[in-house]
Amino acid sequence: MSDCPFCMIVAGQIPSRVVAESDTALAFYDIAPQAPVHVLVIPKVHITSADEVAIEHGGVVDGLVMLAQRVVDIEGVRESGYRLVINVGADAQMSVAHLHVHVLGGRRLEWPPG
Repeated sequence: MSDCPFCMIVAGQIPSRVVAESDTALAFYDIAPQAPVHVLVIPKVHITSADEVAIEHGGVVDGLVMLAQRVVDIEGVRESGYRLVINVGADAQMSVAHLHVHVLGGRRLEWPPG
């Protein structure tokens, strides 16, 4: 989508601090981090949200999780623990309408969040 900020990041039209990349996904640092480690992992194809994932997106979600696993190794939080979060919709505070996984870690994360 031409007006989607995450699609523009994938296309190189908006700069980002890339952590890792695969054929199907891109991981970059969040611009408003909520934890010492806060990385977004996005599919390179536009999918509006987890609500829109369909059978034809086979390989997208597992590609996101596999790249997130690489991110936790790069960031050194595998042993201490981390959180993977997917928000859907306005009430969940999904601010960009493009499927993405938040990788959060680097400190003890409270439950419930917020």
